[in-house]
Amino acid sequence: MKGLTEYVRPLVQTGPARPDTALALAGGACWFTHVEILSRSAPPVIVPVADMPETARQTLTTPRPPIAGLSMDRPRIMGILNVTPDSFSDGGAHAGPARAVSHGRAMVAQGADIIDIGGESTRPGAITVPEEAELARVEPVIRALYSSIDAPISIDTRKAMVAKAAVTAGAALVNDVSGFTYDKALAPYCAQHQLPVCVMHALGDPETMQDNPQYADVLLDIYDFLQAQICMLVEAGIPRHRIIADPGIGFGKTLAHNLTLLHNLSLFHGLGVPILLGASRKGFIRTIGQAPNAEDRAPGSIAVALAAVAQGVQILRVHDVTETKQALRLWQAVESGEHDGA
Repeated sequence: MKGLTEYVRPLVQTGPARPDTALALAGGACWFTHVEILSRSAPPVIVPVADMPETARQTLTTPRPPIAGLSMDRPRIMGILNVTPDSFSDGGAHAGPARAVSHGRAMVAQGADIIDIGGESTRPGAITVPEEAELARVEPVIRALYSSIDAPISIDTRKAMVAKAAVTAGAALVNDVSGFTYDKALAPYCAQHQLPVCVMHALGDPETMQDNPQYADVLLDIYDFLQAQICMLVEAGIPRHRIIADPGIGFGKTLAHNLTLLHNLSLFHGLGVPILLGASRKGFIRTIGQAPNAEDRAPGSIAVALAAVAQGVQILRVHDVTETKQALRLWQAVESGEHDGA
């Protein structure tokens, strides 16, 4: 896959001490005065914004339009609702429709801006679930939540058949962990129905993705993949303003790969779309945070989430909504030095 010759990463900053030369990042509260120019063939170079390419300036500073009715001018929380019996994060705690609906409503009450419902486990080693089984898990939950929550619903699926039924039941966004590589019918369907989408990077299927993942350059390889898939989606009829990008933390990545991506997350603003981060309770948090049990990884997940927000990430996909919302409110108050009471 042919990529760019140069990649531009804004060196993002936050807080009120903003110089006159600073540029606002993607219409949000973050800003930057310098960028890092990356290349596969030369060492990184840091330059002031006055010396950055004009096309990069436009892409990095243009405000991101609302998606699924949600403005992208502040961090949004996507609550994870797994309706699978074998999820790595909750062990199937919300597998039944009644429990799933109750948990979805609770997450909205806790402050989730959008609920992401998935009926196929994508944990490392998970096998593909038949369409009919996946559909039977998600459709009744989406239908019940659609009529009882004041928040959009996202369907987490790789399959066009499941997406069609989910959208009919009330889903407003399609989140494909395969980056629209698994089912060739999914992108045309989303284009036809003018649906916003999230395109994620994964190295192979969940069953094999953690079998010795390797990259020439993990950061630039994943950027190139997402850029190529976004171009494909645009050509299929999905405009860029209805696309979200997710670098796919933990999906075919080692601990070192994950840390490289997290450290350099701001590069992905160069794609010109909102960035979604789904690092909640992932395996690297278990290792670094010394938390063997997934339910004990909220502190580590929140630490990663706040680090991502400091790089301008617009959407946080999380399990622990109450804790993340509280941490985000405090972080924003400290960064701005004020609290609006909202």
